[in-house]
Amino acid sequence: MTVASDTWTIASTADAARARALLARLTVDAGVPALDRTRFLAAFTGRLRRCLNTGGAEIGVLADAQGHLHIAVRQPGRPEPWRHTLSCPSPLPWPLPGPADLDGTGLAEALLDADADAAAVLESLAETEELVSLHREELHQTDQGVLALHAELEAAALAQHELLDAERTARTAAENARRLLTFLANASAALNASLDPEDILRRLPDLLVPEYAHHVDIWLVDDERTPAGGRAAATVTAARTGRPQHASAHPGELPGVDDVPASALSPGRPLLCIPLGARTVQGVLTLAAPGDRFDPDTTVMLLELARRAGIALDNARQYEQHRDVAEALQRAQLTELPSTPGLSLAARYLPATHGLNIGGDWYDAFPQPDGSVLAVIGDVTGHGLRAAVIMGQLRTALRAYAVEGNGPARILTLLHRMLRHQQPELYATCAIARFTPGDPTLVWAAAGHPPAIAREPGGEVHVLEAKPGIMLGVPISYEYQENTVRLPAGSTLALYTDGLVERRAAGIDAGIERLAQAMGAFGATELEDLDAAAESLLKPMLHDSEHDDDVCLLLCRTTES
Repeated sequence: MTVASDTWTIASTADAARARALLARLTVDAGVPALDRTRFLAAFTGRLRRCLNTGGAEIGVLADAQGHLHIAVRQPGRPEPWRHTLSCPSPLPWPLPGPADLDGTGLAEALLDADADAAAVLESLAETEELVSLHREELHQTDQGVLALHAELEAAALAQHELLDAERTARTAAENARRLLTFLANASAALNASLDPEDILRRLPDLLVPEYAHHVDIWLVDDERTPAGGRAAATVTAARTGRPQHASAHPGELPGVDDVPASALSPGRPLLCIPLGARTVQGVLTLAAPGDRFDPDTTVMLLELARRAGIALDNARQYEQHRDVAEALQRAQLTELPSTPGLSLAARYLPATHGLNIGGDWYDAFPQPDGSVLAVIGDVTGHGLRAAVIMGQLRTALRAYAVEGNGPARILTLLHRMLRHQQPELYATCAIARFTPGDPTLVWAAAGHPPAIAREPGGEVHVLEAKPGIMLGVPISYEYQENTVRLPAGSTLALYTDGLVERRAAGIDAGIERLAQAMGAFGATELEDLDAAAESLLKPMLHDSEHDDDVCLLLCRTTES
């Protein structure tokens, strides 16, 4: 609701000054804040100047009941007036005075009030500027804090990246170490699985090329050939000093490796000459680098592998030497079969195809003072040189007991007693068959030995399955019993050791059955030639697999006296 209103016409600068002074007075009396008042008067004065430049203006002033003062400036030629509204805390006078009511004193007071307002505004501006300065300082400090925080975050991120890089590097090193250790374990197992020196030497290049070496050469100390080429100096030095020798464009980077001048080697890839063995140097392993250099970690692994390879090679050579001695001793003690009327004999001995399972099997045949012939087959537990020595002792003792006229059972009883007292940790199996000229009755006794197999002239095959006695040397007293069986002339008796019939993949019974079938399949050649019969038995029994035990076979064929 309108309380008061008025319209003023402005035609000159004086009119404009009186209108401004009047509005300044009204706003002061109405309690309008100085800042709002100053802003309004500045805007109002600027509008009047533009209006005077275009021919004057008409000012409308209106006060409402809500304490608002509305001012409108209408300029000729413009449809919309300039408007401004002020909130007045104090009531306005009624009726509203006009510019004509303002005399010189009022105009001077209005000007003084304007100066006071300007001073108040300036003071407010100074306070505002101080506040702005304070806020600017606070903002600057905040900016500095933000920059410091950014720097700390950047440093933390950099440290995190460095830690991640270090962790990645450590993980890569651990994976590489695990890979090298796994290869070392697998390669060592492959080398130690063989007892053949030549096989070990063949396996080394297959293990190392191409991942760890471009080329591998092995020179043995007892090799007649001299190391060839430029590597000869490094090879000989490694063998003489027992230290690895390395020729590289990057000397001194490989741990535990001496450097040889590159001029001493043929041009090309770097070479690493490593002694084979630990205490005793078996030879030198020469490796050509797979690239332009040897990795230090890989080199450490290669040094250890060469050490283990040398030990495996030394063990294989010792085993081979041990085996050769045992085999030579055993063959030296095998009997030359006697020529006896009414009895043909044929024997075969085969050492094991691998390992040291040799030395415990033997056969024997000899006449007794009464003209009968004893055929013997036996097997000492254990293998190697000691088993061969014990076998020789048993063979000698058996012959001594037989010369006294003892029968098969009594001989076994005496052997059992001797072995119990002299070699309490060794056992043996044995079977003895006695042939008497002119008597078709075979007398035999066994001590834990596989049963003999008999083939009659008509082709019937029998396994002599009478229960054998205990093994010789078992720590109990025992008396062996004799068994008899009728063997007409033309019959063949097979005595054998378990190496002929026993395999890891099958039981001994299956092997005995196969041997009986092979004897039943004798043809005319085998019936006429006992050596041919022996060969015909070995082929089907041994052709399908390697045997890890030595084999003895003794064939006895009765004939007309």
